[in-house]
Amino acid sequence: MKADNALIESASPVGPCADCNAIPNPHPRIAIASSGLGHVRRGVESWAEDLAGALHRFGADVTLFQGGGIPTEPWRRALPCLRRYERPNTRLLSLTRRLGGWRYGLGSPYAIEQTSFSLALWRAIRSTCDILHVQDPDVASWMDRLNRLGFSRPRVILGHGTEEPDAYLHKFSYLQHLTPGYRDDYEPHRPARQLSFGIPNFVDIQRFRPPANISAKAAARAAFGLPPTSLIILCVAALKRHHKRCDYLIQEFAQLRTQLAPNAILVIAGGREAETPELIALGKSLLGDSVVFFESIDRDRLASLYQAADIFALASLHEMMPIALIEALASGLPATCNDTATLRWVVGPAGHPEDISQPGGLVRQWTRLIDPAARLGLSHSARAHIESTFSEPVVLNQITDMYRAVLRA
Repeated sequence: MKADNALIESASPVGPCADCNAIPNPHPRIAIASSGLGHVRRGVESWAEDLAGALHRFGADVTLFQGGGIPTEPWRRALPCLRRYERPNTRLLSLTRRLGGWRYGLGSPYAIEQTSFSLALWRAIRSTCDILHVQDPDVASWMDRLNRLGFSRPRVILGHGTEEPDAYLHKFSYLQHLTPGYRDDYEPHRPARQLSFGIPNFVDIQRFRPPANISAKAAARAAFGLPPTSLIILCVAALKRHHKRCDYLIQEFAQLRTQLAPNAILVIAGGREAETPELIALGKSLLGDSVVFFESIDRDRLASLYQAADIFALASLHEMMPIALIEALASGLPATCNDTATLRWVVGPAGHPEDISQPGGLVRQWTRLIDPAARLGLSHSARAHIESTFSEPVVLNQITDMYRAVLRA
């Protein structure tokens, strides 16, 4: 992929601070950051890693800042922070909860992690970067406030993927909604001083693609110890009840096996949560060996896991812009999920979403896809839809246009 020279040469002066270099930079320096990257597996962390990698390949001057792990490329940096699941965070939270910690960014494990990460991030980029692009809302809030006060050079774009209320979003200078629908719904409430954009997440369609043939699908299944001929329904989501509703998913699958597909297998892959042991126990009690859990699976293996499956499922009632869903669609999987405006837009012609707030919503969708011929037609539609709407080149052009607009503002 060729570098976008218009982006590389379009930087304009950004508000200087007392100890910042105020000389205009002809080559904008971009920071992508995630406090959970390196020790948490969620969509936010995947977004940061994918975007920074794509920008680097695109020829941009980008640095990825992460809150854990060991950087594997020279354009990545790990910063210290009080990670949400570690003891120093817990100890501080026990004190700040009694002192109204939510008022100053110390009211939850995630908030403490973001606040401590923001301090290290500010030291690293306050005079060296032009744009900071993040999805962690508290990181964006701290860094945007510092920019507006004149203590930090980079202009801050919040990629809104965490369902914050409008009143919270009003405080930001630059806002990226992850669907055009969210942008349009927000527009009547947007403060006049704020710039907002509607740009989705993207997927690497070379990495996430359908298996080349039957042998490739069989090899993918063998790599995960999955049976070669069973109908496999896959869900990639955090292993929890809240929001992702994995308990509903398990119960729906139990109903499907009873009615129509006794040889089907349910595979659930995602990050471990406090509720995970309880969910695994529920799955095993209802489904026995017909459910397989992969906790915190390495993301490098996800492309192969999608190729091993026949159907993709999401049990959540609402999603902002699910990365796992567009990865699954790029891999040729028909999608089954709730019927919301956002999910209908993402799924496009690759599925028939229904209301899943009540029992039976997923079972009805799965029933229509038991026939391999029905799945094949949706598989072709899924791939074409993703290539035209969510592929890396299409979306990256929109993102670089957004950076230009922010630098000109």
